[in-house]
Amino acid sequence: MPVLYSALGEGYSLNKLASRGLTVNHTQAVTLGVMLAYVVAIALLWNIPYIRWSLWPFKMLVIAFHEFGHAITAVCTGGKVKSISLDPHEGGVTHMQGGMSAITLPAGYLGSSVIGALLIFAGFDIVASKVASIFLGVGFILTIWWARKDWLTIMTIFLAVALLVACWFIAHGEALRWVVLFIGVMSALYSVWDICDDLILRKVNTSDASVFASKYGGSSQCWGVIWSLISLLFMAIGIIGGIAAFPESFSQQEAASKHVMPT
Repeated sequence: MPVLYSALGEGYSLNKLASRGLTVNHTQAVTLGVMLAYVVAIALLWNIPYIRWSLWPFKMLVIAFHEFGHAITAVCTGGKVKSISLDPHEGGVTHMQGGMSAITLPAGYLGSSVIGALLIFAGFDIVASKVASIFLGVGFILTIWWARKDWLTIMTIFLAVALLVACWFIAHGEALRWVVLFIGVMSALYSVWDICDDLILRKVNTSDASVFASKYGGSSQCWGVIWSLISLLFMAIGIIGGIAAFPESFSQQEAASKHVMPT
């Protein structure tokens, strides 16, 4: 009987989670509204001359995510990362030896999309944002190690870490939640905007998509569109997961945050 009750209880919990995931409460609606505002603001600031420089630190950060995607997949497929560097013109390059190019080439855009989706998921909750910021810190340490000769990359990452640490102390991490969400939105959409910018608007010949196309066939535009659609899918999964997993109100999240990794 206890086993039966346990099974019934688990089934009830799963059904409750499934039904809960189909509805959006006030806190989640506010979060979705803020996300929409982020998308509009980033889209505008991305293209307005001079004002676009206000996004420069965050662009450098998501480019670091992009390069981290190349680097970590190179290591996982038997390659070696020689260096990572970012330049003031919002570009980045990962010098690596070996690895499977069929995985490492798309891993830049798709890696930043996965990171963005996970940050969006965490951005629905304060405690989850705290946990996400710790994993970000580990990724930053790896990136600094690979980019130890590139001062721009190191400074960008240190500024990002300083921002995350400072947000821990504002309203028990409430500010951290919005910063994590912003970085997540920008990272998830970076591949979409960058591919569109490079392959459609400016038609840059050298890109991850063009190199991939030259090695494995197809056109760079085709692969760019495919990677963009996959990025949007990741983002949608992050949003749905956040809605299903974190139904707590702002006050409930703040109360929980006071007891989990408190500041």
